[in-house]
Amino acid sequence: EFMASGLGGRALSMGGAYVAAANDVTGAYWNPASLMRTQYPEIGLMYEQRFGGLLNYNYGGVSWPFSKKYSLALTVTRSAVDDMPDTRNALIDLNGNGMLDPGERLDKSKIGSFNNADWAMYLTYAFRSSEKLSLGVNLKLVARTLADASAYGVGFDIGAQYAVTPRFFVGANLQDITTTLIAWSTGTNDLVSPTFKIGAAYAFDVPGGTLMPALDFDIMGENRQFASLVNAGPVSFNPRAGLEYQFRNLFAIRAGYNDTQNFTVGAGMHLPKLNLDYAYGQSPLSSEMKDASHRISLRITLEEKKFLREPN
Repeated sequence: EFMASGLGGRALSMGGAYVAAANDVTGAYWNPASLMRTQYPEIGLMYEQRFGGLLNYNYGGVSWPFSKKYSLALTVTRSAVDDMPDTRNALIDLNGNGMLDPGERLDKSKIGSFNNADWAMYLTYAFRSSEKLSLGVNLKLVARTLADASAYGVGFDIGAQYAVTPRFFVGANLQDITTTLIAWSTGTNDLVSPTFKIGAAYAFDVPGGTLMPALDFDIMGENRQFASLVNAGPVSFNPRAGLEYQFRNLFAIRAGYNDTQNFTVGAGMHLPKLNLDYAYGQSPLSSEMKDASHRISLRITLEEKKFLREPN
């Protein structure tokens, strides 16, 4: 599930409806083909806390456009609960049953700590198939740790993005196309089933700026009968919707509806070579304000002539 969290304040405030709308460094995750819409190298960063600061989620990425025909990107995410108390060796077990019984206690000097951390690294290659069609692929490397156990896996994503008009885009992304196998040192395995994302986004002029609605659908085969809006047997369908209003390329306000059937909101500010974005989303596990997710991200664009994508 940690790979399904998404990244980037702009995308997340739009409910993750970003398969067709993606046009920046975070697109390496949402749709690898979208990197062909970037014209300069970009650096992306994000920090998020969930469940009152219990869970930390961090993202860093860099993309680089090469010539007119292809782009490369590197994306790294980390989701972790750090410094969890480890009491396995701290029990003063008077009767030897391995349980904390009345009259027994923990030796505080023997309480240690461990992390539950999930890492994912995406190596992205995107290329232009024609003037309107771009394609992309991710090589995904996964590493997980839980106390003394560790796990590693490899996966692949394939994406496509098509410009119907300069302002109307459709996109598709097939994540974990081969079913990602994550093998644990304990001998158990986790399987990440493929997810097919399709979407469309259209930007049009309104007073003071532009308005862009976006609509995506996630199609999954994980038998999510009780965690999806619509399902047919093992196949589930989850919509995502987003809306963004940009005022004169200075700031933006956004709203969305995500795959966990929760509303999202956010805002962004555009500065020379820098974009700051904020997204707010309620946890699907709790309605309390303290359990909400606050995502803050920034995007640095090396907007100089020497870095501009080569025309040929």
